[in-house]
Amino acid sequence: MAKETGRKLIAQHKKARHDYHILDTYECGLVLTGTEVKSLRQGRASLVDGFVQIDGHEAWLHHVHVPEYTQGTWTNHSARRKRKLLMHREEIDKLESKSQETGHTIIPLALYFKDGRAKVEIALAKGKKEYDKRQTLREQQDQRETQRAISAVRRRQQA
Repeated sequence: MAKETGRKLIAQHKKARHDYHILDTYECGLVLTGTEVKSLRQGRASLVDGFVQIDGHEAWLHHVHVPEYTQGTWTNHSARRKRKLLMHREEIDKLESKSQETGHTIIPLALYFKDGRAKVEIALAKGKKEYDKRQTLREQQDQRETQRAISAVRRRQQA
């Protein structure tokens, strides 16, 4: 059997960049059971309610939904159990000190397979206020309009 290479995306938290200011990102391994890996290989997971908590110098991923494996038996996993993250001690200590600051949290951004191993991309983030979200949307809309205007001018020049 050929070894997997590359990155295969399983799940992504698309709304995270809308709801949070992303300050720093990390790639971590996950401690999973066999049925969880099989369920992830089917491409089913949800990161929407997920968060990371540092407990006793260990990082734990909470509330990430990995549905039960359909052909699993009594050995099946629970869908929302907490999962241990595999990180270097210095990274965990740095995240722990930063997350203690007011308004900071650690959230998962993406879940994927990298060279056959399950990885999660987590981010140290600060929650946006409502007016920040509106400002971001306004900036994106302005940028889209300027790109449309530029491309319209280029089309006219070519014709």
